[in-house]
Amino acid sequence: MASPSPRTIHVVVFPFMSKGHTIPIFDLARFLLCRKICITIFTTPANRPFFSHSLSGTNINIIEIPFPQNIQGIPPGVESTDKLPSMSLFATFANATKLMKPHFEKALESLPPVAFMITDGFLSWTLDSANKFGIPRLVYFGMNAFSRVLTMSATSVLRTQVSDDELFEVPDFPWIKITRNDFDLPFRDREPKGPLFDFIKEQSTPTSKSYGLLVNSFYELESVYVNCCNRISSPKSWCIGPLCAFHEPAKEQQGVSEKPSYIKWLDGMLEQGKQVLYVAFGTQAELSPEQFKEIKIGLEKSQVNFLWVVRRTIDETDDEFENRVKNRGLVVTEWVDQREILRHRSVEGFLSHCGWNSVIESICAKVPILAWPMTADQHLNARMVVEVIKIGLRAETCDGSVRGFVKWEGLEKSAKELMEGDKGKEARKKVKEIGEAAINAVKEGGSSWQTLNELIVELTESKSV
Repeated sequence: MASPSPRTIHVVVFPFMSKGHTIPIFDLARFLLCRKICITIFTTPANRPFFSHSLSGTNINIIEIPFPQNIQGIPPGVESTDKLPSMSLFATFANATKLMKPHFEKALESLPPVAFMITDGFLSWTLDSANKFGIPRLVYFGMNAFSRVLTMSATSVLRTQVSDDELFEVPDFPWIKITRNDFDLPFRDREPKGPLFDFIKEQSTPTSKSYGLLVNSFYELESVYVNCCNRISSPKSWCIGPLCAFHEPAKEQQGVSEKPSYIKWLDGMLEQGKQVLYVAFGTQAELSPEQFKEIKIGLEKSQVNFLWVVRRTIDETDDEFENRVKNRGLVVTEWVDQREILRHRSVEGFLSHCGWNSVIESICAKVPILAWPMTADQHLNARMVVEVIKIGLRAETCDGSVRGFVKWEGLEKSAKELMEGDKGKEARKKVKEIGEAAINAVKEGGSSWQTLNELIVELTESKSV
């Protein structure tokens, strides 16, 4: 790509090496392009093909810098968290990115003037680089304001003797009740420690000293929590989402003659007038063989139609499963376009781990959620989905606890209720209302559209670009 002229607004973007962190940033980058902003995005050699494919048709400049080699525990060639043998290696992987700093700064030296940079919160070391070159840094974590502020507010309670599954009121938000088990390790420990805790704690100061925090949400959805964030923490949170609603699907723009096989299957279900439950737990969920087996039994017994995306071969424990459900169930092991699936008119429910990307994509597609959180901020997201904005139900655990085992009977009951029951109908009605508000937020004149405008003007005028 040709170098931008001195009068062009030029922005550097550096997402973390994880699909869930990268894909929303692609959407934001495309939207900035629409504002006549020139984008330079950073990645690593192994991730370059994914970037090139996802950003094809744009004039975004992609720069690759080497990922550190010979990191203990990280297999050669692994440059994205979805390729890690285990998520227990996350802290090691994330800490290794610090060794990329000299390469990043060398590349910055060769670029035209940069108005501001957007870098992932896990790349906290980029603040030093931003300061070195006098560039304002915007930080992106991929969390919503709700989970962020509840974590800050509940810290004092988590240091007490409250038991793991005992509900307690959240300070600042007495209408919300959560448990210690709604937080992931090590944060639910009374005295958290360890490499992961140290790494997350390390992000705190660089985040607070950055220019702003970008939130993939919209103000109308969580105004109370955004306002609280801005009252008790720095930097200022800017709601500029849903980012997925910024980008018109490429397939619809360009026209693709050959649909993926799973979309053809959904087309067939639609022709028969059948509703489908989409089942997916993200790229990093680690399900035990026992839990995997219960999911299969539950889906089979429920009699609901389903499309299940898995990261393993389905016949590990039962090679007859697909034959038994072939008239109403499809198992997919390939990479899928989740947004395309959720937008399909046959899909009327989403059994999800409640990663924030999945939640916000489901909202934009106006599809209710069957929440089955597993890690990170997913339990807090599930609380928001089910109890606060009421766009979904909770997968029923065998003992009623937050982190309990889900037996097939509980999954069968929950899936049928979402797809056919009164609670499912109420959630479906509510998500249609919120989904409409989400889409309006990013339209011209909407709250997120205006917020992003204000932020760009503020940053570029301060830099006299």
